[in-house]
Amino acid sequence: MKIGSHVSIAGSIDNSVDRAISKNCSAFQIFTRSPRSWSANKLNENNIKKFKTKLSASVIDEFSTIVHMPYLPNLASPNKIIYEKSINVLKQEASRCAKLGIHYLVTHLGSHMETSETKGIERLVNALKNVHENDVTILLENSSGQKHSLGYNFRQLATIFEQLDKQKFGICIDTCHIFAAGYDIRSDKGIKKTFEEFDHYVGLENFKLLHLNDSKRELNSHIDRHHHIGLGKIGEYGLSHMIKFVNTKNIPIILETPVDDIRNDLDNIKKTKELAYRD
Repeated sequence: MKIGSHVSIAGSIDNSVDRAISKNCSAFQIFTRSPRSWSANKLNENNIKKFKTKLSASVIDEFSTIVHMPYLPNLASPNKIIYEKSINVLKQEASRCAKLGIHYLVTHLGSHMETSETKGIERLVNALKNVHENDVTILLENSSGQKHSLGYNFRQLATIFEQLDKQKFGICIDTCHIFAAGYDIRSDKGIKKTFEEFDHYVGLENFKLLHLNDSKRELNSHIDRHHHIGLGKIGEYGLSHMIKFVNTKNIPIILETPVDDIRNDLDNIKKTKELAYRD
């Protein structure tokens, strides 16, 4: 079972490996820079070397280490300045992944900002085609359908994905997002139906990563609010079946759950492992 959480790179990027190990992670996700800034400090060569050394000495394999894009870029933006800055950040992050030896880069698909889904998809696909790092696979993350966001259903994901090189792109599915978008994953039957539809439109072979989050909001709310594993509207039963299904595909699981007085990352990882083996 490949499972972990998002961890901090504070101090030095190689510290993220130590933090992941301290949380009993067999997979983990990072930002390589501040997620709320357009600029980024250059990666230190010595820190890159330490990152690779620590990672190779750990139980975490090269396809279970994930980078997530920062929050500010909008790859579907109609604003030319924002759009160009977003493409540049995507290129930079792909390059930083390559230097770190990380194969997976997750990106949100952006908002068309009330222009149209068709125009937004055109801008998005053009932006994605600007990246040319051969050793980095960009994973397109589904959305909840909030604020004119793209990729909220599998048919639309397929429209985007079919225009891209399948060797360079894959899909990251977020459980909170698909639930908020209207896919009922609260039961084994619902999960089976959901992934039959995904396979029909996109292809299960392109499913590379799961963001495992419960949802604070109801089914089809189109509101993205993550909750602790089993304590939200999806619940333990649905998430248990989701975990078991993903484990049969050997797909890494990354938790993006809150850290608060209820639970921390270690608690949610423990709960996920418990649900994986529940009858």
